Amino acid sequence: MADLDHSSDDTSVDSREESSQDSKVEFSEDEETLIARMYNLIGERWSLIAGRIPGRTAEEIEKYWTTRYSTSSE
Repeated sequence: MADLDHSSDDTSVDSREESSQDSKVEFSEDEETLIARMYNLIGERWSLIAGRIPGRTAEEIEKYWTTRYSTSSE
């Protein structure tokens, strides 16, 4: 039974590591500046913004924006 408990502990640790990586996407200063400038020009058109940043998806950029600039008054 100790083996079963241990394997379930490993699974929960793996899940926490994956979710923490998913929740925090790192952007360079240049990327952050470009996202802010593009947002001011075209708004929430994440796919267009992502098209200007190689290797980034619209979902990553939207998640970055909402976690960094969202207001709690909504």
